[in-house]
Amino acid sequence: MSPRPYPRRSPTSVSAVAAALSVAVASGVAATPAAAERRPVPVSAPAPVPAAASVSAPAPVPAPTPVPAPALAPTLMPVPASVPAPTPAAYAPLLALVDLSARRLATGDLVAAAKWGSGGPLDDSARERRVLDAVARQAAQRGADPKATVRIFRDQIEASKVVQRALHRAWRADPATAPSPAERPDLAEIRLKINRLDDDLVRAIAAARPARAARTCDGLLTVSAAHTRQTRHLDLTHALALARALPSVCEHRP
Repeated sequence: MSPRPYPRRSPTSVSAVAAALSVAVASGVAATPAAAERRPVPVSAPAPVPAAASVSAPAPVPAPTPVPAPALAPTLMPVPASVPAPTPAAYAPLLALVDLSARRLATGDLVAAAKWGSGGPLDDSARERRVLDAVARQAAQRGADPKATVRIFRDQIEASKVVQRALHRAWRADPATAPSPAERPDLAEIRLKINRLDDDLVRAIAAARPARAARTCDGLLTVSAAHTRQTRHLDLTHALALARALPSVCEHRP
């Protein structure tokens, strides 16, 4: 026979314990199960406990080691002293560059609308080559690195195609949202606008040369992109395209 998990008390013993507890409360003595069958046994008063021993004092906590003031930058989180705290002057050139990139991406909507229904591909290698050659010449004229400028513009072109492809997929899925022939803009006029933005972007790339070469470029570029996404209220498609447009901005990147 398997043992019972818990011992059982008889109803009599339980009643006796309850009665003994009542007597103990009334008379100021302790009661035990045995007291139900015997007379209450007086319990001597406990020995006084010294006040210092009644509550154990917590172990002393060592004071934190003070950090020298120069090691903390005025940011939300401590950073090494060798990394300067971000300031508006530090990321302003990158912010201008990122904002121009976002403006260039907005023209991708117009290019997608102009090409919709034309039967032509979104990729236009001849046009892309002309753009890259033009920005290389402009970079050389403004004292910027032509190779770095071309590398950045390749990302700009690919980012624009991210927007165009996304819009064409959406319009194929729901033709009612696609632009009608009367609503399609003139591609030649859009390209003139893009050319002007490209000239401004080349200038911004040249002006941001110190920030692009700094070790803090990645962090400042992230701050600039977040600020641009918020102020320009970019949707998911354009936010992803903006991320695609920026990998080559910082010079230490491959």
